This record gives sequence, structure tokens and C-alpha cells, in this order.
Amino acid sequence: MRSHYCGDLHAGLIDETVRLAGWVHRRRDHGGVIFVDLRDRSGLVQVVFDPDRPEIFALAEQIRSEYVLAVQGRVRRRPAGTENPNMATGEVEVLAQSLEVLNRAETPPFQLEDYHSDTSEEVRLRYRYIDLRRPEMQARLRVRSHITATLRAFLDAEGFLDIETPILTKSTPEGARDYLVPSRVHPGEFYALPQSPQLFKQLLMMSGFDRYYQIARCFRDEDLRADRQPEFTQLDIETSFLDEAALTGLMERMIRHLFRTVLDVDLPDPFPRMTYAEAMRRYGSDRPDLRVPLELVDVADLMDDVEFKVFAGPAADPEGRVVALRLPGGAELTRKEIDEYTKFVGIYGAKGLAYIKVNDWTGQGRDGLQSPILKFLPDGAVSGIMARTGAENGDLVFFGADKTEVVNESIGALRVKLGHDRGLAADAWRPLWVVDFPMFERDAHTGRWVALHHPFTAPKDDQLERLERDPGNVESRAYDLVLNGTEVGGGSIRIHREDVQRRIFRLLKIADEDADARFGFLLKALKYGCPPHGGIAFGLDRLVMLMTASTSIRDVMAFPKTQTAACMLTDAPSAVDEAQLHELALRIRLRA
Repeated sequence: MRSHYCGDLHAGLIDETVRLAGWVHRRRDHGGVIFVDLRDRSGLVQVVFDPDRPEIFALAEQIRSEYVLAVQGRVRRRPAGTENPNMATGEVEVLAQSLEVLNRAETPPFQLEDYHSDTSEEVRLRYRYIDLRRPEMQARLRVRSHITATLRAFLDAEGFLDIETPILTKSTPEGARDYLVPSRVHPGEFYALPQSPQLFKQLLMMSGFDRYYQIARCFRDEDLRADRQPEFTQLDIETSFLDEAALTGLMERMIRHLFRTVLDVDLPDPFPRMTYAEAMRRYGSDRPDLRVPLELVDVADLMDDVEFKVFAGPAADPEGRVVALRLPGGAELTRKEIDEYTKFVGIYGAKGLAYIKVNDWTGQGRDGLQSPILKFLPDGAVSGIMARTGAENGDLVFFGADKTEVVNESIGALRVKLGHDRGLAADAWRPLWVVDFPMFERDAHTGRWVALHHPFTAPKDDQLERLERDPGNVESRAYDLVLNGTEVGGGSIRIHREDVQRRIFRLLKIADEDADARFGFLLKALKYGCPPHGGIAFGLDRLVMLMTASTSIRDVMAFPKTQTAACMLTDAPSAVDEAQLHELALRIRLRA
């Protein structure tokens, strides 16, 4: 039906006859000559319909946006002065010799040729098949395809095997709610959709497949945001007989190869590494955006003689933290702007946002500072803050004082926002390995220990003896890859001994009988010659989002869900009829 894609035409094809097929992107009638920009996945080309072919011209007068056409014509150079440098095919046009309307189209809910971002996402998702025709969306999905092809080729060349794992599996606790699937054959029993292939890929290591990968669909029933979906895609990887250094080194090579191949960008070699403790201390986050040069500075020890309870309370609290954040040039911020940042940190639980404007510290000392809190701070504290933060004339110093978690989240988020709002963020790619994570953290509601990553992560070998005695100070063999403030990959060396795995379960208050019921197949497999192994999973959707400069993973997925986990296109989820429920031995009981 076609000999060429629209976007592939060029001056080297002048005087050749081509057959094209695609959609009407734009139609213009200029004084008896009709111009149509014909679009397919490769791009646009201008097709000209002259009135000297009356039958074709009459048909061309009827076509409208999004009609599907088949056109045959001669490629010719555009008249001098009419070239379009904004189009890849802007040097040439096609003089139509025949035209067939393959399908008509109703007026679309939004026009692709003058699409504006104020078109609601609900409309875009409801008519996703039209939204996906937009060149921006087609480009993103082409990049996504290029990314997956590049990753596959790299892993294949490194001896990895692409192995599928089950979609219908057993419900096991992995941090989020499972999506459950009722069984017709086993009434009253359920499968779960996998949150990840974690246990199966470990079983593959026990089966002797020492290098596995899979582009895996995963499912989590959790609250959504811009970078989360109920179903998402991971590049899932597991290896045997590699330690952390070897595995992360191999993954670095893969990511560097990916960026060089797809974006022609050279990432650092090697990637920098930072401990979890250092990341939290300097940036308030275990996924720091290193493009932003601002850092948190601890000042709790300077508040010993301060009567200001807002600072003194957290400074004396073992679970509290007091930090300063210097903003170069920030003294020019207005009170209204500061109030807006105060509202922003309130989203993260902060009760307020203290500050000091440094108008002229070098010339006037304390008198050159401006702040509502200065009257509460003795000279020693003020001098210490200025020295420790490196504040200079014209700067502003923000403060956070509360429980450590609140300070880290609120001032850590403020750091990133200020960096981008004030133009301080570098226009660059900043990868980082974060390592030496705590093995456990306290659940805020129950007070129990929970696994920071998942319960199959191995503790550091030299810290095994303190597992039960001091679990809060045990570090795991986990590692996360962070890129420009987004966690794009996370993994660990796994537990490969049954006795250690049972110790972890017991510490997490999973009794032996419960562990056997939930994970018996894994515990049994650990008894039969399990090799040391570890792996990583990359969030493919997040990676594509970053590499295409998109603001949401929904823009790099063909058919995403909304933030309420609904599909506007198909109206899923939806009710099912009583006959289906009866087959599954189910009855609907709505919450009161």
C-alpha cells in the first residue's frame, strides 16, 4: 500500500513516484491549490493537490483532519522561499497523482496540530488512541522501544538469559497491597499478581541460571502519584557469584552504554558512591538530586543555651534534628515568597520555616542580619551558624527543627525546590549509588522492626552477630541507583542461607509456622545448595520518563491508569455480572 514513510522523504528522491499512507494532520486551501500535511509515525510531509486533476481535487476538498488517506505522487522540490526548516521533509513535497480515502474521521476532541497542554489529562486518556497520534507521544514511545532494545542487546551480550516468571502467583508480603485474583477451580482461594518477580528470580539462581533478566510487568495496589502506576514495568536482573562491587560495576556499564547509545550522552565513569547516612545528613534524602549544590548543615549543638523552644526542644531530643540551609543570594526573597516556601514545607509536616537574611554580616555583624528569631539566639549561636553554613552578604539561611524524619523530608524537599526555582540546578545528568542502608526501620504505628527494603536482603556479614541484640544498627548489602533525584534502580545481595533467613523472619515477628506457610517453597529451596546471589530492578517507566524529559510516567506508557487507578479508555475497573461471581463463589458486600 505504501513505498515510503512520510518522514523519510528527502531531496534524493526528487522526481521519484512514491506511495504514502497516513492521517491528515492539517489541510489548507490556498487559492485553488490544496495542501495536506500527511502524518504517519515517522513524521510529516506536504502533499499538494492541483486542480488540473479535477477528480482527485474534488475528493481532496472533502477531506478533513484525521482522515486516513492513501496517496500516490511525484516527489518534487518545494518552490524557492517556501521551504520549511522546521520539518525534516521541509525541502520537498509530493504532487498527488492519485488519492484514496481509506477512512473518514469525526472531529476529534482536541486538534493534534494545535494541541495545548491545557487539554485535560482525563480527555487525553479517554481518547488515548488519538492522543498517541501526537508526534510528542510517538517520539516518547519510540525512545522507550529503543531503550528496551538497547538494554536487551547489552544483557544478551553479557550472557544473561531472558526468562519469564509467573503472573498468577502466591500472595506474599512485599511492602504494598497485592492485587488478588480469585480462582474458579479452587473456590475461596486466590492468586496474587506479582509485586515483583523477587522470589522466582532467586529460585532461578538456585536452579543454576546464574544470569537472568526479564522486562517484567509488576502490580502494586498502592496510592498513586506522578511516578507511580498500579501496573508498571521493571528491568529485573539477578546474578550468582557476584558481590556488590562486581554487580554494581556491571550495571554501571549498562547504564552508561544506554545513555551513550540512545541520547549520545557520556555519564561519569565511575558513578560516585555515597552511604545512606551521608545522603540523609547532607541532603535529607536517600535519593539526593546532586544537580542542586545546596546542603543541610546540622546546628543542634549550637542551640545548647537557646531559650527558643522551637530549636531547643528538637536539639535536646535524641530523635530530633535542627538544620540550617544556606541559599546564596536569597536575601532578595520577599516576605510573600518566604511565606510560600513556608506553606510548601508544611506539606511535609513542618510547623514553620525560620530564617535569617544576611544583609551585611561582614560589615555590621549581628546588626547586619534580619530575622524574627534573632532575639532568641545568643551571639555564639549566631556566629556558629554563620561560620558553619559559610553564609555571605546577600544570602538567606533557612532552618528546620523537628523530629528527624520531618526535618529530612521538609527541608530536603525545600532544598530541591529552591535549587530549581532559583536556577541553581546544573543542566546535567548526576547518577549516584547510595549504599550501606540500614537493614531495618521502626514501624511508626506498631513500633515493630520492618525491613527497609525487603526481608530477603542480606545483612552485612560482619554484623550478623548483632542481628537480635542491636537490629537498629545493622546495615544491609543493599544499593540504590539514583539519577537526578529519582531512584531508578534498587537491589541487594540476597540471603542464601536458611538459618539466616529464618532469623530475619523471626526478628520481623514472622513465626516459623507463618514463614513456612508463606515462604515454605523458598525456605525449602535454600536447603538444596543455594549459591550466593544478588540482583537489581530498574524502574523502566521512570527511566524512560527521565530520558525523554517527561513530567509523568503516564506520558511514557501507552495505556496508563489515572491517579485513582482507573482506565478512562475502557472504563476499568467495572462491575461483573452475577453469573461470573457465582462461578468464582464470590458475593459482593459493600462497605457500610
